Amino acid sequence: MIKKILVSQPKPTSEKSPYYDIAERFGVELVFRPFIKVEGMSAREFRTQKVNILDYTAVVFTSRHAIDHFFTLAKELRVQIPEDMKYFCVTETIALYIQKYVQYRKRKVFFGSTGRVDDLLPTMVKHKTEKYLVPMSDVHTDSLTRLLDSKKLQHKECVMYKTVSNDFTEEEIKTFDYDMLIFFSPSGIESLTKNFPDFQQGNIVIATFGPATAKAVHDAGLRLDLEAPTEKYPSMTGALQHYLLVNEE
Repeated sequence: MIKKILVSQPKPTSEKSPYYDIAERFGVELVFRPFIKVEGMSAREFRTQKVNILDYTAVVFTSRHAIDHFFTLAKELRVQIPEDMKYFCVTETIALYIQKYVQYRKRKVFFGSTGRVDDLLPTMVKHKTEKYLVPMSDVHTDSLTRLLDSKKLQHKECVMYKTVSNDFTEEEIKTFDYDMLIFFSPSGIESLTKNFPDFQQGNIVIATFGPATAKAVHDAGLRLDLEAPTEKYPSMTGALQHYLLVNEE
């Protein structure tokens, strides 16, 4: 019987989050506790990549972290971002976040609807003459690079922030009593094995989002009980709700 679930993400800012509906409907306790945290790269570290931001006319943002660290680094490097710089974002939410740093103008901010770069590609191809800079985490695959290469776009990927383990306190380790753990990145699995080197899964249900995270579970010799997304359940909350419904008895 699942009563206590650890979600390895920050607590939702909206009270309308589907997670709260799940907690109420199934009478489960949800604890939001990220296993990883993001740290910015220093200007000195960034310079070793020999990337000049002003050589590029457009930036591709896949997350709000990327936006924060791009503008923070630019400030630290004393780089004045040109007014005509274009921004391509995987969702409208991420696009709107740019307002935190620059004046939002529709003619220079473009966004997709699915959160996937594939969905943004047709728009980027329409701006084929742009030179694209893609800020990334130190933990990434080369799938995005291959995607942009396939459309013969001019682009450069660079690391602007690092994903590190968000270590648990001794008290947290002592009171680690969950029926289910939900992970969203391979780094989360690495953090689990680092913080709990003697971790015994037993009856603990492990759920993952994304194929890379699922692979990390298998590679760690753990049992994967719930994998999302699927065609029927494209979101983690949808998959979780179905799992709890099926295993209610």
